[in-house]
Amino acid sequence: MTYGLADLPYPSRRMPVMAARGVVATSQSLAAQAGLSILQRGGNAVDAALATAVALTVVEPTSNGIGSDAFALVWDGTRLHGLNGSGRAPSRLTLAQLAALGHGAMPEIGWLPVTVPGAPAAWRDLHARFGRLPFADLFEPAIYYAQHGFPVSPLTASGWARAAERYAAYRGELRPWFETFTDDGRPPRAGEIWRLPDHATSLQQIAESNADDFYGGDLAGRLAEHAAATGGLITMDDLAAHTSTWVEPIGVSYRGYEVWEIPPNGQGLAALLALNILEGHDVAAHGRDSTRSFHLQIEAMKLAFADALRYVADPEHTEVPVGGLLDKGYAAERRALIGELALDPVPGRPPRGGTVYLCAADAEGQMVSFIQSNYMGFGSGIVVPGTGIALQNRGACFALDPDHPNCVAPGKRPYHTIIPSFLTRDGRAVGPFGVMGGFMQPQGHMQMVVNQVDYGLNPQASLDAPRWRWVQGRTVELEAGAHPAIAHGLAERGHLIAVQHEPGGFGRGQIIRRLENGAYVAGSDPRADGCAAGY
Repeated sequence: MTYGLADLPYPSRRMPVMAARGVVATSQSLAAQAGLSILQRGGNAVDAALATAVALTVVEPTSNGIGSDAFALVWDGTRLHGLNGSGRAPSRLTLAQLAALGHGAMPEIGWLPVTVPGAPAAWRDLHARFGRLPFADLFEPAIYYAQHGFPVSPLTASGWARAAERYAAYRGELRPWFETFTDDGRPPRAGEIWRLPDHATSLQQIAESNADDFYGGDLAGRLAEHAAATGGLITMDDLAAHTSTWVEPIGVSYRGYEVWEIPPNGQGLAALLALNILEGHDVAAHGRDSTRSFHLQIEAMKLAFADALRYVADPEHTEVPVGGLLDKGYAAERRALIGELALDPVPGRPPRGGTVYLCAADAEGQMVSFIQSNYMGFGSGIVVPGTGIALQNRGACFALDPDHPNCVAPGKRPYHTIIPSFLTRDGRAVGPFGVMGGFMQPQGHMQMVVNQVDYGLNPQASLDAPRWRWVQGRTVELEAGAHPAIAHGLAERGHLIAVQHEPGGFGRGQIIRRLENGAYVAGSDPRADGCAAGY
């Protein structure tokens, strides 16, 4: 597909970035530049992606950190590889223990939702298989920003302030967080130079030890010691037992393209289920900004989520019927449920989340779709003193129903919201894409595929276009930029419509597509502080 610069198929606030030799796109511009600098030094797309990911832990700590999980899809020039870098529950975390503490649902703050961080191991394992430059070189931009400071981006500053407000009631318990990320309780303002010297030291230790220090050395010991002293359950044994998992991506065909996701415990299955259902409708016969198009997409997504929330779990602990769920016949059965009026499915209310997504591509055709996250902003609020390591709260996605496949258990990985995605056609790479933001992610993936495949939008226009977000039941949120007639038309079909003027719930994405001549066209979401940068 070739794009003209003056003849966009959809009104877009910004032009896509075009580059011949390589490109990086992510939600923070300094991190994108960090990845680009690695490409220009002779690194490949994996090197660039990892440098970007490590830099994001510094310049966008509101969404990710050293204590994150990570997932990746890597196109090596011939085929696609998947890496599940999510961590497992501590060996001492049990359903009986949570019940004894009086919890009817998994908490979101404090030690109980903390699972073993998988990001450092994912960085190491991706580099070991695909990297070109020395591992430690990829940490240099991040360490520089952590030591010397960086100006806080506007949307990052806004998220930082929300976190400080949220954690205010836990200030005693979360004292190390306030000491690391605030100035005596005050979060940084947009443009303020912020330094994270402890974070820099931890990154240096990870870089020099090939991440071994995090899982069995000084950093592991300090994390386990802090947990033992403050009510945490993670032990040195839990950290030492962690492994990343190489997985076969799962995918579905959609109008001549193949859409790929990481298999469960991630929720990418939901995006594939929705596209399978939607494929039986001629979406392109209706305008991109039409009630009919929005209605069909929303109904397909609701049915997909009903299944994903029921079946997605850790496949090491329970069988997940991926093959049956992605069967085209099953999709036809589900599609038959869609009528002219809004369905009323019954899964729980999806929460919002905090995540960073990035993609990178190089001159040799290697491409990476990568995502990492603490979840819900800074995560659990737990920071290991003197390290800058903020720990995720991914355990908040466990169920406490003993009959549910996602029920909490020792050593188990929870239902995971972060999902990278990739598009191919006839066995050739088209490119990586992703939309971060908790349970918005599969909804964003579906909308990006529809925007590009059904409506021919280029990456930037696809990201700029107004989005919808299913919340629960018949409740749907629309971005304020959506045409008012869409809200009116959906309401007539029985949808309960809320128009949102804040972009926070609609995700933040990036897209890279490879052109037939080998050059790249890329876009970066205007709902974030980032950019696409190429050369």
